Amino acid sequence: MRFASLGSGSAGNGLLVMANGTCVLLDCGFALRETEARLARLKVDPSGLDALLVTHEHEDHAGGVARLAARYGIPVYLTYGTRRALESVLLPATEVHLIDSHTPFAVGALEIHPFPVPHDAREPVQFVFTDGAVRLGVLTDTGSPTPHIREMLNGCQALVLECNHDPDMLEKGPYPPSLKRRVASRYGHLANPAAAKLLASLDTGRLQHLVAAHLSQTNNTPSLARRALAQALACAPEWIGVADQGCGFDWREIR
Repeated sequence: MRFASLGSGSAGNGLLVMANGTCVLLDCGFALRETEARLARLKVDPSGLDALLVTHEHEDHAGGVARLAARYGIPVYLTYGTRRALESVLLPATEVHLIDSHTPFAVGALEIHPFPVPHDAREPVQFVFTDGAVRLGVLTDTGSPTPHIREMLNGCQALVLECNHDPDMLEKGPYPPSLKRRVASRYGHLANPAAAKLLASLDTGRLQHLVAAHLSQTNNTPSLARRALAQALACAPEWIGVADQGCGFDWREIR
């Protein structure tokens, strides 16, 4: 199994997961032409995508879903709450599959395990992917870890983990007070220390890849995110990847 990012952050998100001929895209927060260009960079033909999964309805995750799905006939998988939030933009001809936030489902060679997260959206979820041999856990857009989140991410061979902001940078930064409260709330976004604390609570003995994701370009830096996660793992900061807003990250193989 392997995975790659189209880009990660408040200006747009997309994560590719591939195994044994199956390829799915998790979220699409980019305009159609931009999505096509980013997929081409990773040598993926959008007509070959088997599914488009949506974590929640916010523009940076779902803004490009409707046009991409309609243009290439890609089935869309999302929760009922997210479907209701996007019903005004999804075309009637789009093939929509409603998923339960606690029930695994399969797309080709991938078994996909959704799980609910605390975030200010209608029915947000994140996912663990497996090909039967290895597991990739993805967690972004959550204000606080829960016991169920820890259970789902425990023992994964690869993790894409939100490190949205540094608390000091957020507090001293230019955001208005209301937005600062939203970002820092339990339904907002995961701060570096909270991500590190979650990571330290997991069984990471088989971890091959760790990528910090959804970094705020205003309230965080790659070095701060890497440092926080490296302390939790007792590893060199350079070992930890960072999903960039402009170019995401290239394919990573999980063995």
